[in-house]
Amino acid sequence: MDVYGLLGNPVGHSLSPPMHEAAYAALDMDARYVTFEPDASDGAAAVEAAETLGIAGLNVTIPFKEDVLDAVEPDDLARRVGAVNTVDFSGDVPTGHNTDVAGVQRAFERFDVPLAGADAVIVGAGGAARAAAVALVTAGADVAVANRTVERARALAADVGADAFGLDALPDLLVGADVLVNATSVGMEEDVSPVPADALHADLAVLDAVYSPLETRLLREAAEAGATTIDGAWMLLYQGVVAFERWTGSDAPVDAMNAALREGL
Repeated sequence: MDVYGLLGNPVGHSLSPPMHEAAYAALDMDARYVTFEPDASDGAAAVEAAETLGIAGLNVTIPFKEDVLDAVEPDDLARRVGAVNTVDFSGDVPTGHNTDVAGVQRAFERFDVPLAGADAVIVGAGGAARAAAVALVTAGADVAVANRTVERARALAADVGADAFGLDALPDLLVGADVLVNATSVGMEEDVSPVPADALHADLAVLDAVYSPLETRLLREAAEAGATTIDGAWMLLYQGVVAFERWTGSDAPVDAMNAALREGL
C-alpha cells in the first residue's frame, strides 16, 4: 500500500483527504491519504521522518510551506514562489514542488479564460498572491498587484515582474482588466468584498481564492455584473490533481475528486 499525506498545523479542517481518497477509489488504487500535524517548528523534521517511514508523497500547508524548502530539493518553480506544497519521495532525494501555480492556471483553463496577453489584477500580497502572480506572469499575462500595504505589493511585484499599487487604484486598474484574482481572506468570515462592486464588469474573469463560502460577496457581485466567476474550490482541486499526477504518474480522476471536494464544503 502506498501512503500519501498532508503536513500542516492545523489539518483537521482539510478537504485534501477525501479528495485524494476519492481518486484512489475511482482508480482502484491500493493507497491511503493521512494527515500529519507536528509542532509549528518541526516541519523540516517531519519531512525527514516521512522519508524514513516510506511515505510516498506529501502535501504541505500552513505553516510549513516555506520551512520545508531546506528539507527538500526544490524545483525552479518552488524556488521562484518561495514555497513548497508538494513533496515527492520517489527519487534519490525528496524533491519539492509548488502545484498552487498550476492550480490557478488550470482553474482559468477550466473556464476557457485565456491568460496569455491578459491584463490581470491581483488583490493581496501574501503567499496565495505570490503563487497567483507567478501563475499569471508565466502564462503571459501583464500583472498588477494591489494591496493595502503598498510596500508589500512592491516587494512581490519586484520579485515576479509585475506592477504594484494600493487598493485605492483598483477602480482604475479594473477598467481595462481581463482577469481579477482575490488572493486575500476577505470574504471568508464576513459578507464583504475587497473590490468595489461598481468596478466589476462583464469582460472580467474573477477568481476568488476563498472557498468557504463558495459564493463570496465578490463572486456574487461579479456575477451580477456579468463577469465569469470561478470559486476557490477549483484552485484547491487542481493543485491536488497536479500533486496526484506527479506522485502516481496516472491521469487524475478529476470529476471524482471534484465531487468529493464539493461534498465536503
